[in-house]
Amino acid sequence: MKFGVFLPNGSNGYIPSAAAPRYLPSYAHNLAITREAERQGLDFVLSMMKYRGFGGETGYWDACLETFTLMAGLAAATSRIGLFPSVTLLAHHPAVAARMVATIHDISGGRCGLNIVTGWNRPEYAQMGLWPGDSHYERRYELAADYLAIVKALWRDGRVTHRSEFYTLEDCTVTPHPGRELPIVCAGQSPKGVAFTAAHGDHNFVMAHPARLRAIVEGVKAEAARHGRSVGTYALFGLIIAPTDAEARAIGERIIARADRGAIANILASAALDTNVGGTAERMREALALPMEDGNIAFMGFPVIHGAPATVAARIDEVAEATGIDGMLFSWPDFVTGIRDFGEKVRPRLACA
Repeated sequence: MKFGVFLPNGSNGYIPSAAAPRYLPSYAHNLAITREAERQGLDFVLSMMKYRGFGGETGYWDACLETFTLMAGLAAATSRIGLFPSVTLLAHHPAVAARMVATIHDISGGRCGLNIVTGWNRPEYAQMGLWPGDSHYERRYELAADYLAIVKALWRDGRVTHRSEFYTLEDCTVTPHPGRELPIVCAGQSPKGVAFTAAHGDHNFVMAHPARLRAIVEGVKAEAARHGRSVGTYALFGLIIAPTDAEARAIGERIIARADRGAIANILASAALDTNVGGTAERMREALALPMEDGNIAFMGFPVIHGAPATVAARIDEVAEATGIDGMLFSWPDFVTGIRDFGEKVRPRLACA
């Protein structure tokens, strides 16, 4: 089992609630988180990218550190942990993204991969004149496959000529280049997303109740096998670790009770525009009334594992045993303290680790 951190490079992390810590993202905070994760033996950190937040009383995600420059800084200040910036396909040409990742690969000594974000939130890109039209909702995985073919060729060979409906490159070069394909992660939950990840990715990040995870894991593995590939599934979870089970539950219930309804309304309004069946946006809409264990919208749809350290460890082992996942990507209300508690109090109790 691999364990990673979903870095809070957007304001307030992954909890749109007035009961959670509120902060502007900073390099110092994300560096402290990453160094603590490295000290505690976690395997990787992943940063998201949002160009427009969701407002509300908490200003949720209204501020966001740019993912590639953040990861370059973290690469220079760490020595072991894996680094995954997120490329938003509509905002970066594939040759530019390939070069940026190749640079972070060099800075980090080979620790960089890439998270592919096809883009479902129209207002982010429309404000910059980058939204290609609503046909993108249905065709974004076609574009993503084309995009990734270019990126992989540039990493592998340093040179590519490519002509397609989406991109034209004439003897385009990226040097220095890694000389090999680097790890690709995707958040594929819809049928189209699963098919794309199985054909092109190395790891699939999903947010789903544990009861649904096994079907997702098996579906991705079966689809990947059709391509002669092996793709692992990493599940997104929120963690609340407290001295007692009752205290942890109380923290979660306060977060839900004081959810930022304005920000959530804006999240759901954007999600409602996405016509892709079964994807992340649909998951957001479903999360409005769910309990925190199943992924309430106050936790951005992430199922939450909560309790005293022994309870959290037992639940993580249950999920790993029941679902066959290859790893977990975590967020916490307080990241540095949460990572320390996970590393010192939970991980030593884990059978799956």
